[in-house]
Amino acid sequence: MAFKEKIGVRSVRLALTVLAGSVLFSGQSMADEAIQKVEITGSSIKRIAVEGALPVQRLSQEAIARTGATTVADLVQSLPAMQGFTIGAVAAGSNSGGRTSASIHDIGESYTLVLLNGRRIAPQGSGTSVNLNAIPMSAVERVEILTDGASALYGSDAIAGVINFILKKNVQGGTLEATYGGPEDKGGNAWNTNVTYGFGDLDEDRFNVLVSYRHDEQSKLKATDRKFARSSYIPVSYGGKNYIYDRTSSSTAPANATVAFKDKNTLPITFSPYLAAHKEGCAPNNYVMANNNQACGFDGGSTVEIVPESKRDSLFARGTYKLTENLNAFAEVALSRYDLTARIAANPVPITIAKDGALYNTYVKPNLTPAQQADVKTVTANYRMVDWGTRASNTITDTKHFVVGVEGEVGEWNVESALTWSQNAIDERYVGGYAKNADFVAMQSNPLFNPFLPAGSASPELQKLINSSQFNGSIRTASTTMRGIDAHGSRELFTLPGGKANIGIGGDYREYKYEQSPSAGANTSTIYNFNTSARYDLSRETYGVFAELLAPVTKTIEVSLAGRYDTVTKIDNGVVNKSIGKDQSASTYKVTARWQPVQQLLVRGSYGTGFKAPSMLDIGQPLVNNGFTAKPWNCPFPGDAMCRPPATQYNQLAGGNENLKPEKSKQYTVGFRIEPSSAFSFGADLWDVKITDAVSAVSESQAFNNPSLYRDLFGTYTEPSTGNTYYAFKSLSLNIGQTHNRGIDWDMTARKRFDFGNFTANLSGTHMLKADYTVPGTKDQWTNNMNYFGITDAVTFRNLAKLNLSLESGKLTNSVIISYRNGYTDASAEVMDAATRKLEKIRLDVPSYTTIDWQGRYMFDSNKSIRAGIKNLFDRAPPLSLRTSSGHQVGFDPRYADPMMRSFYITGQIKF
Repeated sequence: MAFKEKIGVRSVRLALTVLAGSVLFSGQSMADEAIQKVEITGSSIKRIAVEGALPVQRLSQEAIARTGATTVADLVQSLPAMQGFTIGAVAAGSNSGGRTSASIHDIGESYTLVLLNGRRIAPQGSGTSVNLNAIPMSAVERVEILTDGASALYGSDAIAGVINFILKKNVQGGTLEATYGGPEDKGGNAWNTNVTYGFGDLDEDRFNVLVSYRHDEQSKLKATDRKFARSSYIPVSYGGKNYIYDRTSSSTAPANATVAFKDKNTLPITFSPYLAAHKEGCAPNNYVMANNNQACGFDGGSTVEIVPESKRDSLFARGTYKLTENLNAFAEVALSRYDLTARIAANPVPITIAKDGALYNTYVKPNLTPAQQADVKTVTANYRMVDWGTRASNTITDTKHFVVGVEGEVGEWNVESALTWSQNAIDERYVGGYAKNADFVAMQSNPLFNPFLPAGSASPELQKLINSSQFNGSIRTASTTMRGIDAHGSRELFTLPGGKANIGIGGDYREYKYEQSPSAGANTSTIYNFNTSARYDLSRETYGVFAELLAPVTKTIEVSLAGRYDTVTKIDNGVVNKSIGKDQSASTYKVTARWQPVQQLLVRGSYGTGFKAPSMLDIGQPLVNNGFTAKPWNCPFPGDAMCRPPATQYNQLAGGNENLKPEKSKQYTVGFRIEPSSAFSFGADLWDVKITDAVSAVSESQAFNNPSLYRDLFGTYTEPSTGNTYYAFKSLSLNIGQTHNRGIDWDMTARKRFDFGNFTANLSGTHMLKADYTVPGTKDQWTNNMNYFGITDAVTFRNLAKLNLSLESGKLTNSVIISYRNGYTDASAEVMDAATRKLEKIRLDVPSYTTIDWQGRYMFDSNKSIRAGIKNLFDRAPPLSLRTSSGHQVGFDPRYADPMMRSFYITGQIKF
């Protein structure tokens, strides 16, 4: 056996190692094949493809197809090595626009570098996190995932590793493919179709042109379509007792009333005039609140779409022209448009109630004592605009990516150089549920409007006014533009006992520009209780050079050395016409080695350093409103005039820190691969990553649970609609954190040939040993999220695993994928004892989550095939979780379980 792998059979081998923890031995002979040099992710040196010193996972087209994944995010986020990423469903209640990301080993999405054909693409936002929706799925030839740091080659943001999407090239002929699928229960159907066509042969015609287009549509899934997600008022059994978990909101229809008093020693009170007048209970879709039996809570969770509807169009084109026998010119275009509409509960707004006015005298005054009436300072109706419909945000994300360059051989050098222009742009629009300011203010003086009446009570005349008051239009546009040039080359240098030593050198320059503009007509004066989006015009440059030496010291030992020097310039702020921060430089290096004493055994390892530059907003963002805290809190400073009523969500402010410096890392890997026979192989890689000067921020739970320690993190916020000023929590970035992650990526594969077909079993996983970090705001107070919902509002899973079984029987192939995620301790939740109505705090034990997928493929001939599959074959529902973060879904955690449940799909493919 040999570790060498010919390119022509790579897809066959990779199909057998789908989702493996590391690359397996090919066991293929190359004696009669022409050897082709390729560039492997994690190295700049072109070489014969071998099992190297770095842990690189590879997925071929067939391996990807067998997963049943219909999006790049579905594919990448299902790998055992992935934790801590952003999912598209978080768009429910955020301005993410459905952005999806990758995060290797739970180190973080901002530490995982995503490349397209080995080059960076424009991120979404001011940092470097790439939206996976921008990757053209149908054009992907293979995916290479380096699960080791690579700053010494790629520069900033590659601390956790690199994901390289390698697209098709030099294709002749076409492929037409279509997929339709949907869950067994209603909602959430999806379909896609794509066509790819290439013509021209580089060797014979001196050119090749490839075009690939794909259209995807995903329909919405409502919370009420799933039992586990249909309410914010959830019965819970724990410790032999029955509880109620109440995530309802105090902003209701009919409205609650909040009364503040002149005496600072008298806390504000909140009550429901409707409940006071109807002792039988609250209005429909409202419940008596667990923490205030005088008020009603609105069941907003029942109105959310837990999976938003979306459409995606993507186009990839590549043209290659053979300039000489050894040098090609190429141009690439990747375009995509992602159109997502997310709907959440109707808009909660405050309405000032005039003292001694008709509404006050009828609904508020009768519920106050004479002493309270004499001491009233302000009265606010906490109103839910149900008659306006759910809040609907439509975000259109356009990605444009252009590359033009040359590649090939010049003398003794393998070279490649290109110019890149890449942009990610979003247009966020309100398309329902928001009121125009002038219309709604005028409506408050109209006797027909009464916030203390139940939803649906509006007269036809009032409903007409409501419909005409709807604001529809863009609220902001934002874009990140990247321009760059890169060049690198490699060649053989001299002969060592083990073979030829190779050197790789290169450099790159990039300019980033992040802009955000509030749309004309979308500001505090035009939309009721709206905060005008901040205006940004930030730019900076990065440039770096690197060198790499690969030395086969002996026939069994190979080592490589790599080093890089980078500079990240200070930020130019075009809004205030000044520079912020300072130029920052970093040097990184990496040493790797592989030892193959016999053909059946490989031992490998690496040690290196890395760095990550802070995002432009981390440095240059002024203090701006950034939504609300994830959960309700009592006032951090009771008795103060800026307190909100007990258990209320406070506004959150975000701001930058121009003194931030780059984060630094040290990391190592040690691993082995063993293949005693062609029927079995096993491998494991121990990895360890330490980050210092980590950018961290004090969480809201830390601040509200210890406000005296974090008093500086509480500012003020003035409501645009009422003019009332309240405390607000400031989320600010600091350079004092540390993190330490360690784990083992492992995999094993067994193959057996039977009379009826070829059977392959692959078991792979990641076992986390350490996921420690310093408590934000401290230098040496350590904590972790290991199997525990921590202060970062997330979980690090100790064990993630996949078992992939495949049986190829002539024209028919059956595949089964079993995915496992261990259980964990849930977030701390305040619940109400159903018998006593007393409040208690509990932490659920969330059970492990295992799903089984099946797929069958039938090849009619080499040009026609059909696939059909069932995801979540045994209809496993997401386990109950009482977390309060990451989207508006209630009762489960969409990051860790799929709400679709059992679903079916069918795919047809024709080649021509």
